[in-house]
Amino acid sequence: MIQPGAKSLRKIAVVGRGTAGSLAAASVTRLHPDSDHELHHIYDSRIPAIGVGEGSWPSLVQELRRLTNLPHETIQQRLKGTRKYGVAFEGWGRRNRDFTHYFTPQQVSYAYHLSADLMADLLEESTRARHIDARVLNITRVEGGAQVEFEDQAPERYDLVFDARGFPRELHPDQHIDITFIPTNTAVIRRCPEIINEGDGPVLEHTYTRAVARPHGWIFVIPLTVHTSYGYIFNREVSGLAEIEADFDAFLETDGVSEFEQRAVIPFPNFVHRRPYDGAVARIGNAAAFMEPLEATAIVSAQLQIGMVLHTRLNRSLEHLERDAPVVNRFLVNNMLCYGLFVGWHYSCGSRYDSEFWRHARGQA
Repeated sequence: MIQPGAKSLRKIAVVGRGTAGSLAAASVTRLHPDSDHELHHIYDSRIPAIGVGEGSWPSLVQELRRLTNLPHETIQQRLKGTRKYGVAFEGWGRRNRDFTHYFTPQQVSYAYHLSADLMADLLEESTRARHIDARVLNITRVEGGAQVEFEDQAPERYDLVFDARGFPRELHPDQHIDITFIPTNTAVIRRCPEIINEGDGPVLEHTYTRAVARPHGWIFVIPLTVHTSYGYIFNREVSGLAEIEADFDAFLETDGVSEFEQRAVIPFPNFVHRRPYDGAVARIGNAAAFMEPLEATAIVSAQLQIGMVLHTRLNRSLEHLERDAPVVNRFLVNNMLCYGLFVGWHYSCGSRYDSEFWRHARGQA
């Protein structure tokens, strides 16, 4: 297959080693037709991985198979994962208080519950790149490409840079669309004992992400084979951290969990970057957009961003760059806004609680 854009992508950088950055580096390795291209995977080892349990969509199952050339069962075991067949909602809505969103075909199609730090390790094995451990100060578009500026070394120029450095420090109206109708902005993450044993092979039983409505927000429960990841999602302007910790303790007690490890308190924005791709710099993952994790949109969004940019650059000659970038941006922004509406719909339907948070949430949505 002739890919006319490949000759204009001789030197590529991926900045960040989280889920999006690792997917991007592995995707460049697999999809670039010329094995002699230069790929730099740049990250700061001083930034620790939180290692939360994550949910995904079925598209990731096939994607990881293509990127690693490993059997599905091996991938699942390497991720300490389980098979996610949907999301089980408890206490949401005004009529049917408990319901499940199944993947389609129901009870056949599945995704993974996975450990995010283990997925980065797995993808690194399938990536051919020069690893650069450095702090990146800035990424800017320059004539014919993009420039990455480092803290203690000379800048480097690239034909394409994937920026996977995570959330922006603050939102700017001229650069970001603030998704204000999603009423949550903080997560408390805890790691609890595993509830599913791996045994001698991959876990084949059907598992579901639990999304449990609580007075101050909702709690996700993600079962892995090494631990269970719990997260309380709430709005820090409506509820104080002490209230969240107390209700979290009460929930774990009713769930029969007697011990846990406090992992992190993570503030997050709900936003979409107005211009994730400019032809030379592609913001991906949490640098491009984020929606709170109710429907596990983060990984599938990163897959879409990486795939669109990389396929467009490889399959279109450089002369089309300026016309292609706005089309890619329009699609990616509209897609994320649709995800936001889907997440907001859940809140507009309320929950079993008539609390300050849920009154606020329904009003916002």
